[in-house]
Amino acid sequence: MRTLYHLWLCPYARKVRIVLAEKKLPFELELEKVWERRDEFLALNPAGEVPVLIESVEDDAPPLVMADSTSICEYLEEFSPQPSLISGSAVERAEVRRLTAWFDHKFQREVTVNLVDEKINKRFLGLGAPSSSAIRAGHTNIAVHLSYIEYLMERRNWLAGESFSMADVAAAAQISCVDYVGDVPWEGFPEAKTWYARIKSRPSLRPILADHIPGIPPPKHYANPDF
Repeated sequence: MRTLYHLWLCPYARKVRIVLAEKKLPFELELEKVWERRDEFLALNPAGEVPVLIESVEDDAPPLVMADSTSICEYLEEFSPQPSLISGSAVERAEVRRLTAWFDHKFQREVTVNLVDEKINKRFLGLGAPSSSAIRAGHTNIAVHLSYIEYLMERRNWLAGESFSMADVAAAAQISCVDYVGDVPWEGFPEAKTWYARIKSRPSLRPILADHIPGIPPPKHYANPDF
């Protein structure tokens, strides 16, 4: 059996959850409040970050412990090759990985950190009031990223090509977190909205869109594929 340690609005944990669901691999979720710095969790991942995937291999063998969403997702892609989320020619696979890294790093740094971390995570970590300048930067930056999604979707069926891929997973994981705080300006980006509506309709997204942070509800459109 697999256990995935996660946090509500951690895009990297959401990324692994989507991959597990797309590949129809059963797993149990364990909420880890990383700010508590539990010794038991730090023993699993000294970085103190989610996601962490625990997987039992054999009855008499110690379980596998994996951290970092890229490492976990690459492992799952090899462990359960179908449906493939990194497929095609060498060039096509490189494009999937390029865009996955774009959303894992660039979007995270320029948008998610400035909006989700400022509005939600600071509260749990006790780091004070949100920074208005960071939030303004996040609002400016997300328009650039949505424009890039529009550019890609005018030329492709999915972000990296003709097939749904890890790039779409990584993008949806980040955007779903920002959408939870109501900071995605969908009305100005119809192609990006259509792309995200298609992803919201996938069964792999439904459990994620059902997550609610206690005392912090999402906007009404959040879980609706026809938003």
